[in-house]
Amino acid sequence: MATAKNQNLNKTGEGQQKQNYTAVRYGTDKGSIKFGHIHKKGDVTAGVMLDTPDGRHAFYLDVDTPRKGWTTSTSPGNFQVKCGMDNVEAENSMMLEALNGDISIIAHNGKIRLQATDIEMVAIGDADQGKGNITCQASETFTVHKTPKILLKSTSLTLLTGTGIIEVAANSCLKVYASLIKGITDASSKKNSKIGGELEGAKNNNV
Repeated sequence: MATAKNQNLNKTGEGQQKQNYTAVRYGTDKGSIKFGHIHKKGDVTAGVMLDTPDGRHAFYLDVDTPRKGWTTSTSPGNFQVKCGMDNVEAENSMMLEALNGDISIIAHNGKIRLQATDIEMVAIGDADQGKGNITCQASETFTVHKTPKILLKSTSLTLLTGTGIIEVAANSCLKVYASLIKGITDASSKKNSKIGGELEGAKNNNV
């Protein structure tokens, strides 16, 4: 067991080094638990810190600015969570909830996989404020395959656009139904056809 005091002659304050006269450490050469430890930069105090000889392998609960209330875990190897062994399918075995702010899941050099019996994506933001959206963006290819059914249904608008080639093919039967069907070519952007089309041509050439 060891007791340490973290001290600094500078006054405490925003952007200045912290001082603490009550820090305590218990540990061995394999790991330790610290109460009131000041981080290396001298800017934040950890109320509780678990660490190993590898400084990258630690868990700490910070108690003052600029990271007041932060909980941080760092691992040079894997970080694993396993739970729900005694639960049934309908229960919530693991929950991540942010009452305010974003949740970011980032793999800088790897893949993100979601696997389950069912996967649901729900956006419930206020549409009047421009919220409630689900956005997918891929720098190369967005692929849906090996799926028996793909169902798309909207209440006001379904829009499919592309700046290149769009192909629609059905090996058995292709059905197209609408109360009104309008088909135009790019020629109508120069001169209206009998059903118009000049505005549609100008609009779709700006996709």
